[in-house]
Formats: sequence, structure tokens, C-alpha cells
Amino acid sequence: MNYMRYQRCTRCVMDTTDQKITFDAQGVCNHCRQFEEVTRKRWYPNSEGARLWAASLEEIKTAGKGQEYDCIIGLSGGVDSSYLAIKAHEWGLRPLVMHVDAGWNSELAVANIEAIVKHCSYDLHTHVVDWEDMRDLHLAYLRAGVSNQDVAQDHAFFAGLYHFATRNKVRYVLSGGNLATESIFPTSWQGSAMDAINLKAIHKKYGERKLKNYQTISFFEYYFWYPLVKRMRVLRPLNYMHYNKMEALQELEETVGYKPYPRKHGESVFTKWFQNHYLPVKFNMDKRLPHLSSMIVSGQMMREDALHKLEEPLYAPADLEIDIDYLCKKLRISRQEFDGIMGVEVHDYSDFPNWDGLCESALNVKKIMKKISGFDFKAYS
Repeated sequence: MNYMRYQRCTRCVMDTTDQKITFDAQGVCNHCRQFEEVTRKRWYPNSEGARLWAASLEEIKTAGKGQEYDCIIGLSGGVDSSYLAIKAHEWGLRPLVMHVDAGWNSELAVANIEAIVKHCSYDLHTHVVDWEDMRDLHLAYLRAGVSNQDVAQDHAFFAGLYHFATRNKVRYVLSGGNLATESIFPTSWQGSAMDAINLKAIHKKYGERKLKNYQTISFFEYYFWYPLVKRMRVLRPLNYMHYNKMEALQELEETVGYKPYPRKHGESVFTKWFQNHYLPVKFNMDKRLPHLSSMIVSGQMMREDALHKLEEPLYAPADLEIDIDYLCKKLRISRQEFDGIMGVEVHDYSDFPNWDGLCESALNVKKIMKKISGFDFKAYS
């Protein structure tokens, strides 16, 4: 194994815990350069963004005429999707709101979702994932020792959302994903949560039962069937406006009585534990680094403030014990089994079959199609 001399970016707070990070002569990392050279050109927190989004709004409303819903929003209860939900109401859209309950919702998340739906008079469809399927997937991933333990939840969320959208003939999916707070993420840390090949391979090796009701989305569906045949478009409206997370939270509090979570991703007990304990302890990965770095390059935070944030403990010891106890009871494992899982050999997602080769082939096909037709095909915005 090649060990890198420790170094932190002089502009953001990313460091050599990202094994693929590089630095220029001024000590600025590749993530910051990527943001300035590529990402910033796809980010419109200005009048141009307002113009572009107004055109998209007109497109959505025109396509949805005569239908009960003109778009669909996946509502997790987090700030991004919650803020998007109240904005859609202000824009006069008629979204079908969907929530995927993977079994880990905090009580506060449920209350926040209910407050938003009531304020906006939305129809809410909740898809409850089969818990025995979810439990077996969680345990399989923990036994596999891979970094992204959130795949079981994330894949269920997107698969459920996309399948539900097409069944209800809704072409436009609005996502709370945004470049203001999520532009930086090290690819060395994990693979795609949409990779059903990888998910099934890990479950086949470490699972104890067949998945009976768990929905997946295939490579063909994700890259070809939905965008080309079903003409689905996934839009990220927050990229076309000034989006400041603290301002959004304040607006949510004032508008719907939204209650903030003590920690990022506090809407999911599992995600909170996974990001604030499992990743730092087992993989030396602190997901605050890319999150805070994204906010630095987008101008929402000063680097000095981010460094102070990183000095704060990830977990209060008492809270950690409460969450581990809850995790063990929910997964029906003993504390001894939990400790054993935390000690299993670490694996990379690429140690298992995955869709990386297919993605590379699809990218080559896209380049050929662009060269022949001049059309730059994009499956999702």
C-alpha cells in the first residue's frame, strides 16, 4: 500500500484521507480546480439561472396539462428536499410527493414531512420497504465491510421513486440534490448507490435470504429505458437559484414549523450512525470534509469556520451508545455480533461485480453518438 504524506488543501478542507487527491504548486486540491473549471459552469445562482428555471417550469406545466400531477418529488425530511417541496408549491407546480420509509425514520423526520405536506396540501405516497429485505441487505453490507453502508436505503429510495413516477406517467422528477452543498465528493470513497449489479453481488455473498419485495433499478433502465423510452427527466432546481442551506432552514422553520436535526442526516438513525461513526472509525472517512468543502467553494462558508467545525466531536459518547443499542435491536443482533461486524476485513466496492465497465462503454457510445449527430445526450441533468 502506498502511503501519502498528510496534506490538507489550502483552499477547502479536503485532505489525503481521499487517496486520489492531488495538489497543485499552491496546495490547492483537484476538487477545487474541478469546481472552478467544470462544475461552476453548470451552476446558476443568478439571473441566468432564474431564466433557465423559468423555461423549465413552463415545460413541466405544459407537459402536465390534463394530468393530476405534473412532477414528482422524493421527500426525505432533510433540508434540501423539504425546501424544494415548499418552493414547488410557490411555483404553482402539482407534484406527487413520495417518501420511501426504509425503517430508520426519526420521529422528527416524520413530523417534518407531515408539516410540509399539510402546509402545501400535497398528496403523499409512502412506500414502506419490506423490513426483512432491508435488514438482510444491511447485514450483508456490514459483513462485506464496504464503505457505503447507505446503499440499501439510497437504492430503495431512487428505485422506488423512478418506478413510481413511470407507473403514474410523470415525466419530471425534481431532486433536492445541489451543487451549493454537494459539489465535492471523493470518488475513491465509494461506488454508485444506483449500481444494482454491485448490490446483488454483495447480497448474494453475504445475505441469508432471498430478497422478496426489494425494488432495484437496472443499468439499462437507469441509463436507457427511463431517459430514452419513458423520456424521464431528473431536474435539480436548487442549482438554478441562490441556495443557502442556513437561509433555507430558517425559511422552513418560519413557513412550516420545520424542526432542525442535531446532526446532518438526522432524519435517518442509520445514516447518522453510519456517517458519524462507522466511516470515521473503520475507514478514516469524515463526510464533513466534502460537505464543508462544497460550502467553501460555493461561498457559503469560510475555510477557518469549516476548520473549527471539524474540531467538534462527531458523536457524544452517550448518544453513540443509545444509537448502537437501537441499531442492534433493530437489526436483531447482539452487541458481540455488532463488535464483530465492526472488526471485519475492509473491502472496496470494486472487490465485487459492478457496473463500472458498462458505464465506461455507455460513455464511449455517447461520445460516438455526439460525434455522428452533434447531439450531446444527457440522461439526467
